[in-house]
Amino acid sequence: MKIGILSSGGDCPGINATIRGVGKTAIMHYNMEVIGIHSGFSGIIEKDIQEFDEQTLSGILNLGGTILGTSREKPLRKQLEIPESEKAEIIRRNYKELGLDCVVCIGGNGTQKTANVLVNLGLNVIGVPKTIDNDIWGTDITFGFDTAVNIATGAIDRLHSTASSHKRVMVVEVMGHHAGWIALYAGMAGGADVILLPELGYDMEIVTNMIWERAKKGKPYSIVVIAEGIDSPNRKRPVDYITKQIEAVTGIETRETVLGYIQRGGNPSPFDRNLATRLGGHATELIANKQFGRMVCMKGDTVESIPLSEVAGKLKLVTHEHDLIKQGERMGISFGK
Repeated sequence: MKIGILSSGGDCPGINATIRGVGKTAIMHYNMEVIGIHSGFSGIIEKDIQEFDEQTLSGILNLGGTILGTSREKPLRKQLEIPESEKAEIIRRNYKELGLDCVVCIGGNGTQKTANVLVNLGLNVIGVPKTIDNDIWGTDITFGFDTAVNIATGAIDRLHSTASSHKRVMVVEVMGHHAGWIALYAGMAGGADVILLPELGYDMEIVTNMIWERAKKGKPYSIVVIAEGIDSPNRKRPVDYITKQIEAVTGIETRETVLGYIQRGGNPSPFDRNLATRLGGHATELIANKQFGRMVCMKGDTVESIPLSEVAGKLKLVTHEHDLIKQGERMGISFGK
């Protein structure tokens, strides 16, 4: 068999470990041919590929980013340059001309949705979930999440000392447009006093009251962790709005820190390297068994798979019933409600 591997969407720690897991399993165990497809789905349209062998895939386990490059190209979205119907035909033709038996698509929600569209075009596809946000439906965890939480937690740990020294409130923005998993896990692990998530909403008066009550009890500083996707009035940047409101209402000096893309960069954690390796290996097993149109996933500590059709268009979000939230509330941490 001959398979192609591509990575699409944002970069994420663990993509290279996944490429290695897929490719080495395919080459060394199943004697398959493997090609890498550059720049996401654009690489299929442009036939931008490279051949992989064992040597090509050596030394990449610990590397951040992706050796294949990536793009946010959505190949079947209507664009002026190439009509949707023509793109579909180009993809079908190039898939056949390259002699592919399957394409492994490593990516987040948009990638898995596109992968399912390719299945409906008649291509054999396997999806591997990738996102630091941990919001892909159907899997308990995605690689990249653990690394991002470690980075965010380390930053929060360091902000405790400067907040304490200057008796300030520190507002820390972490990634998460729709899902607050990083904010929840890093906030709890970093000892935040307030954690605000897009899924739950918040009451600004409750937040400022919480910080003021802490100050009255002799606690001279507070740490507020927010996900970038929380609401704010008049489309203001949430971190600016929260910071200014806290200082205006409480009179306590308040500063903001936006972690941004450093959460996505750098080497993957040992946990993410092993998770990516397991998911990549299982993707190749599915191909060998001709179980196409599926996304590999984690259920507890077991690697499984589900149909891509069940994943497309869905998000896995934090609920108020999550045990970390319940435990946080028991310990006096505010979630803004």
